[in-house]
Amino acid sequence: MAREKVKDPSEMTVEAKLKNLYQLQTMLSEIDSFKTLRGELPLEVQDLEDEIEGLTTRVGRMLEQSENLRSEVSQRKGTIEKNNSDIARYKAQMDNVRNNREYDSLTKEIEYSELDNQLNEKKIREANDTIENLQEQIRKSNEMLSERRADLDLKKSELDEIIQETRAEEEKLREKAKGIELTIETRLLSAFKRIRKNARNGLGIVYVQRDACGGCFNKIPPQRQLDVRMHKKVIVCEYCGRILIDPELAGVELNKPAEEEKPKRGGRRTSRRKTEE
Repeated sequence: MAREKVKDPSEMTVEAKLKNLYQLQTMLSEIDSFKTLRGELPLEVQDLEDEIEGLTTRVGRMLEQSENLRSEVSQRKGTIEKNNSDIARYKAQMDNVRNNREYDSLTKEIEYSELDNQLNEKKIREANDTIENLQEQIRKSNEMLSERRADLDLKKSELDEIIQETRAEEEKLREKAKGIELTIETRLLSAFKRIRKNARNGLGIVYVQRDACGGCFNKIPPQRQLDVRMHKKVIVCEYCGRILIDPELAGVELNKPAEEEKPKRGGRRTSRRKTEE
């Protein structure tokens, strides 16, 4: 049996295009409702992951800085030991000096080595203070990391639970939406997606209700409403740019306000006659 030929979307009537577009909008709105159900959880999870990554990087840098300072302290201690050895040697040489020039030279070497020791000792104290301060910051950052990881696990658990509940239905809707997209011409579908992206409520096509646009609720002129009902071309709202569809074509039943009953004139005449009698 020969396969049925798929109709070219561009050859479809405007009425069929609008029906398909509205059906697609209905499914996408249901998918959006699942995202609303998840609320701010995805953003909260992302924020926590970013914060944890930042804290981890910060702790890593502080650990590296501490290690570099410890290495510096070790080097300066080695310099102090060398200076002390030199000072002892210079003092031993002073016992055998032959003139004042040699004595002054050794004295200067000793003074230089002692000054260098003082400088190194000062730098060691500063480095140790910095290391101690870094250790405190690392401790606090690790505590914060533990708290944030616990929060992340909780938020992920909540999000996974919600996703698990809606995943099957959402996937079915997405598959159906993809199928409907194949029945809509590319240019119209691109325009619809662009409108949806810019719309705050994600509505790209809306029906006319109470003589107004169902998206921005601005009044639509009677002639434009007639054009929408005629289905001869795709009409968009001149205020918000959303595509407009006739409620009847969209399959929507609007509740009409009940008309107030007018008082019967005959009843008034009867009451007047009774009064005159």
